[in-house]
Amino acid sequence: MQEPSAMSAVTMLGVQEGDRVLDLCAAPGSKTTQIASALNGTGLLWSNEIVRSRANILLRNLERCGVKNAAVSSTSPEILCKELTGFFDKILVDAPCSGEGMFRKDENARAEWSKEHVVACANRQLMILNSAKAALKEGGVLVYSTCTFSYEENEGVVEKFLQQNPEFELMDSGENFGRNTLNFCKRIFPMDGGEGHFGAKFRKVYTPDDERPVSKYKKNKKPNKPIFIKADKNAYDFVNEIFRNNEYTNLYFLGDKVYSLTDELLELYDYDIDFKKLCVLKTGVEVLMLKGKRYEPCHNAFTACSKNSAKNVINLDINDKRLYKFLHGEEIAVDDNIRGYCCVCVEDIPLGFGKASSSMLKNKYPKGLRNNNG
Repeated sequence: MQEPSAMSAVTMLGVQEGDRVLDLCAAPGSKTTQIASALNGTGLLWSNEIVRSRANILLRNLERCGVKNAAVSSTSPEILCKELTGFFDKILVDAPCSGEGMFRKDENARAEWSKEHVVACANRQLMILNSAKAALKEGGVLVYSTCTFSYEENEGVVEKFLQQNPEFELMDSGENFGRNTLNFCKRIFPMDGGEGHFGAKFRKVYTPDDERPVSKYKKNKKPNKPIFIKADKNAYDFVNEIFRNNEYTNLYFLGDKVYSLTDELLELYDYDIDFKKLCVLKTGVEVLMLKGKRYEPCHNAFTACSKNSAKNVINLDINDKRLYKFLHGEEIAVDDNIRGYCCVCVEDIPLGFGKASSSMLKNKYPKGLRNNNG
C-alpha cells in the first residue's frame, strides 16, 4: 500500500508491458509491486536493495503479490549497474533521503533530521544516480524520486547530475499532478494530495563512446551460478495435477526446490552475469519442494497463480469465519467433494493453500505469516 504522492514516481516512469525495468532501491516493495502490476507478467523486473534484512522484506512482499517475472538482489548500485551495463529500458531510483515528507506521520523522521544529514543524503543520491546511468539503454528512461522537500536533495541533485552527464536530458513527465519545478520536475506538497514527493524524469539521449557496453550475451558458455537443472517429468506431472492451463512451465531445480522461470528470466542465464557477485536472492517462482522422494507444493506457487488456474479452489468471502481460522493456521471445513491440494482465495484473490480430505482442509499457510492475535 502507498499513499497517493508516493505512487507518482512509477506513474512518471511510464512502464509498458514487455519492458525491462530496474528498481534500484526497492525495499520494502510498494513501488516495485506497482511496476510489476504495470508489466502484467511480461518483460522483466529486477528489484534490488543493498540492506539484506530489507531485501528479505522486499522478497516476501513480491511473493505475497504473486510476481512471477522478478529477480531480487541485495548488492550495491555500483556493482549491480556495472554488471548489467546497458541492460534496462527503464530504471527507478527512489533514493534514500532525509524524509521531510514523512514528518507529519513519523516522529523518528523528525528526530533524525539535521542539516548534515541532508548534505549526506544529497551526496549519496548523486552517487546512486551516477551508478544507475550505466545500466540504462540508449534512449531509456530514468526516474529519480524522493519523499523530501529539501532543495539540495531534489533540484540540487538533478542539476548536478545533468552537469556531470550531458548525455541525459530532462523529460516532460506528461502528468498533471503536483507542480512543476526546473521546468519538468515534479513537486507534490501535502496540499496537492499525499504526504509529499519529488520526481524527475530523464532520457538517455546517447551513450558516450568510452561507456558503450561490450556485449555480455554468450549463447554457448558454461552456466552461471546459481546453476538451474531442468526438472524431471515427475515434477511436471505433479504440477499439472494441481494447476491447469500450463500455469507453470520452464521448471528448474535449484537445490531441493523447483522454480518456474519466465522466458525473460530464463534468458538472463544466457548472459555472462555473475549472479553470486550480485547477491541474487531469487528469480522466478518457488513451485515445488523435494522432500525425500516426494514433492510438495510451495506457498509461492499459489500466491502467484490465478484463481482459474488452480484445479481445486476454495473461494472465501471476506466475512467468512473460515477465512480468519485459515489465517490463524487452523483447519477449516470444506465440501466433501474436494480432494487434494487446494488454492484458498479471498474474494477471488489467492491467499495460500491447504490439502483437503474428509471434508476438512489441512492448513498449509506459512507459520511466519499467520495471524496470532486471535
